[in-house]
Amino acid sequence: MKKLFCALLGAVLLTHAQAQGIEFFHGTWTEALEKAKAEQKIIFVDAFATWCGPCKRMAREVFPQQKAGEFFNANFVNMKIDMESPDNTEFAGKYPVGSYPTLMFIDEKGKVVHREIGARDVDGLLEVARKALGKNDKSADYEKAYNEGKRDPEFLLNYVRALNAAGKPSLKVTNEYLKTQNDLGTDFNIKFLFEGTVEADSRVFDLLTQQKVKAAKLLGEAPLNARFEAAGKSTVKKAIAFKDENLLEEAKSKIKKAVPDASDAFNFNADASYFAATKDAKRYLKSAQTYQKNVVKDNYGKLDDLVAALMRAFPDDPKVQAQAEKWAKTAAEKGGKPELYLSWAAVLKHMGNKDKAKTVAEKAKGMVGEDAALKSKIEVFIQTLGA
Repeated sequence: MKKLFCALLGAVLLTHAQAQGIEFFHGTWTEALEKAKAEQKIIFVDAFATWCGPCKRMAREVFPQQKAGEFFNANFVNMKIDMESPDNTEFAGKYPVGSYPTLMFIDEKGKVVHREIGARDVDGLLEVARKALGKNDKSADYEKAYNEGKRDPEFLLNYVRALNAAGKPSLKVTNEYLKTQNDLGTDFNIKFLFEGTVEADSRVFDLLTQQKVKAAKLLGEAPLNARFEAAGKSTVKKAIAFKDENLLEEAKSKIKKAVPDASDAFNFNADASYFAATKDAKRYLKSAQTYQKNVVKDNYGKLDDLVAALMRAFPDDPKVQAQAEKWAKTAAEKGGKPELYLSWAAVLKHMGNKDKAKTVAEKAKGMVGEDAALKSKIEVFIQTLGA
């Protein structure tokens, strides 16, 4: 039941997530290789054809998801390439494919690191991406030279990047370098601080915050804020692992200072992750209510997302169910979209109120118009309610 509910909501709640999904690079292949080299990243290529149904489904339902965006934007230069377009004949000749979609991971030298065929859901896509990163782990080469005494700044920066790309600890190397520097405001040292900021509960995070104005001009405000938030999330994960609320509060405090405009949303997501992991439904619900009041307000797409979050975290808690149903109803009736009514119906079904769920779903069906895929989804849902 829980899986069915989450799958249903995941399919219809894409409005808010679309702004935070995978960002695709629109330059040439040569420019992508140069960008990958400069950023020490692999290129992810979604090799697709315009007629391919699974390709369209991934573009519509998987790539826009927030957790896909967070992982891929941090670790890859992302490209979508229509393999049958005349503009891409040279690329298709060098990297031929036999089925669509083909997911390719190519390093800065143009070598294919990993490839897999076929569509994936978001978790499957992340699994494929982690395999690719594992195959491209270059940190061992740097480690050998490091142990032999190599310490020039450019080498250390690339070592930190390689460690981060492989998901290995890099703070030791970062701190060792920073201790040798008197001026942390140089362009190179700001880049080093940026690469070394992997956890909010670190001196490096604080130093980058102090250089925030210069760093935003040098690197761009969006990448800088994304790095701050990623570091905050790493600290939240550590807080969950150690069941340490002090770390949770430190992460929230650091993000409030570094990225104040994102702090309300970050606070909710941090609390939600922590309270879900510690099975504290009461505090989870209180945090969600604060978030709804201060951030979501009358944004019914975001309110629908919040309903889904509640039901994923505590699907069997009566108070959570009651709040979710109330918000789902508000989102549907005031948002006025069939997707929102379908979400409300899913909550009602989960709560055991199949008669009302059917009534709400029938209303959603009557609002659909010419969207055949959504109409079919609603009809399948109604069938699950029985006679």
